[in-house]
Amino acid sequence: MSERMADKIRAKLEEMIVTGEFSDGERLDEIRLADSFDVSRTPLREAFQQLAASGLLVLEARRGAFVRQPAFEEMIEMFEVMAELEAMCGRLAARRVSEPVLDAIRETVLACEEAVNRGEADAYYAENEHFHHLIYDASGNHFLAEEARRLHRRLQPFRRMQLQLRGRMAQSLGEHRAILEALENGDEASAATVLRDHVAVQGGKFNDLMVSYRRSQLHQKAR
Repeated sequence: MSERMADKIRAKLEEMIVTGEFSDGERLDEIRLADSFDVSRTPLREAFQQLAASGLLVLEARRGAFVRQPAFEEMIEMFEVMAELEAMCGRLAARRVSEPVLDAIRETVLACEEAVNRGEADAYYAENEHFHHLIYDASGNHFLAEEARRLHRRLQPFRRMQLQLRGRMAQSLGEHRAILEALENGDEASAATVLRDHVAVQGGKFNDLMVSYRRSQLHQKAR
């Protein structure tokens, strides 16, 4: 129960941080937030841990949790590096992936399709994350897989939020199918290209989402 509540709290705080409702460096008030979410501090602190893992909070002993908003330039740089890491994973995976792992990747694509049909972004993201982690492992390069996972965790809030854009889940599913096809065909160049483009699109879609948020906020202030 606490884990599910922690996930809900994490998602809400994640959105508030990314959209600027909390300012960079702001200390989060545990008591006020616990009252606001009507929960004990346990799930709240679990949510803080999740946000710290993705780089959106800095936890300081005896001082509390402080917001860390990455600069726009840092976001662009992270997505650029992520695109190249995923491309490298895809190229190696196309050469080295085993049939059992391919079956597992196929299952995630089917699960993503079901999530799209139900319109469930959180379920889609969970399967999407599994899809990418399987490809990291299929690269056969442990160091590369760990580096990809590390940056994936940093970008997790932004990759998850871009799924809110209309039509993005269905578009992402189409990209997953193209990635799977390249892996099935052992096409290293295509696997690298489609994965690189897949991540680049995510960065662009997140930027589109932030623009729409800013416009909405300006409209509300003007009213």
